Amino acid sequence: MNKAFHQGEMERPLGLEPRGKRPRGGSRPRLTAGGAVLSLVSIAILGTSGAIAFREKPFRNPPPLVVSTPEPADAAATAPVPPASTGYVAGGPSIIKVNPPDAAGQSVVVIRDPSALGQNPLVAHLPDRDLIEETDIGPLPRRGADGRRPFDVYARPWSGARGARVAIVIGGLGVSQTGTQNAIAKLPPEVTLAFASGGNSLDRWMQTARRQGHEIVMQVPLEPFDYPNVDPGRNTLTVEAAEAENRDRLHWALSRITNYTGIMNYMGARFVTDGNAMPPFFGELGKRGLMYFDDGSSARSLAPEMAARNRVPFAAADMTLDGVRERGEILRRLDDLERTARAKGFAIGTGSAFDATVDAVAGWIAEARRRGIEIVPISAVANDPERG
Repeated sequence: MNKAFHQGEMERPLGLEPRGKRPRGGSRPRLTAGGAVLSLVSIAILGTSGAIAFREKPFRNPPPLVVSTPEPADAAATAPVPPASTGYVAGGPSIIKVNPPDAAGQSVVVIRDPSALGQNPLVAHLPDRDLIEETDIGPLPRRGADGRRPFDVYARPWSGARGARVAIVIGGLGVSQTGTQNAIAKLPPEVTLAFASGGNSLDRWMQTARRQGHEIVMQVPLEPFDYPNVDPGRNTLTVEAAEAENRDRLHWALSRITNYTGIMNYMGARFVTDGNAMPPFFGELGKRGLMYFDDGSSARSLAPEMAARNRVPFAAADMTLDGVRERGEILRRLDDLERTARAKGFAIGTGSAFDATVDAVAGWIAEARRRGIEIVPISAVANDPERG
């Protein structure tokens, strides 16, 4: 077969003669049946494409929102993952909701960052090794190489709703063994627990609290007025100590346990008002990705300013619940807390792990939920400079 002719045949459109040639007998070229069908199909495709191009949005769905996620810690990666509806994920990119209808009735896929949702409760008592700095005094919290913070990873999930929210922080865990056990057993997991750095068996109690679903913070002793007559305890940070000495004391407190979102002052009325002691203290918190929770006892505290300057998540208590350790008075304070939450959207109360406080808080929460109050962890109401 002639090579040139074969190539011409291969390039010729279906049903058409080569250009410049006429069929035998001198008649004009005719479109075959196959060619006619092909032409009609081509016209139909072009017409449909044009219609789609000029139509409104029903033919155009938004692309799914994809957020890249860091690799999980080894322990979390091997643990079974509860259903996505719980809001917990063990790590890695996870589809939280598949095809939820949007406002227009279309289907989308939402992929969320598990670090924003907290740990799987099955491994919540285990530290994320990427967030640990091993030192001679023990493990210290730090930011991960991928930017994750202890504040993000150890936070307890919540609904994200805009209704009235109440955060309650109960401190002094680890000081009394029976009081600590009572608080962990009776308080709902939405209540944040604060561990005293000078307490006993802290790691064991931390693991128990985390398995129960509690978010936790570490109480760090800061210098009060009339120190040392009023003594917060071992390794108190003071305004007279050198910066390096206060840093060592802070590190000691931070090394006592792991898996906490931040710290809370224990006393400290003098320390938190000192313009020389506070900057390096908050610089260390910002470097390590920790929150600062202020118990609200000092109106002159520099903490809000220092937190903003050092990009430290910050929250301050609206009131102390158990200044009077009597059930009726504690319940009245809790009702005041609810009124504050309804007025401004959220409110924060703090107390200690006394039997009267724990019993009053546990009973009040059960009733407040029926009134539409959501109990949230302290991280849910903290102002975070890194999230805007």
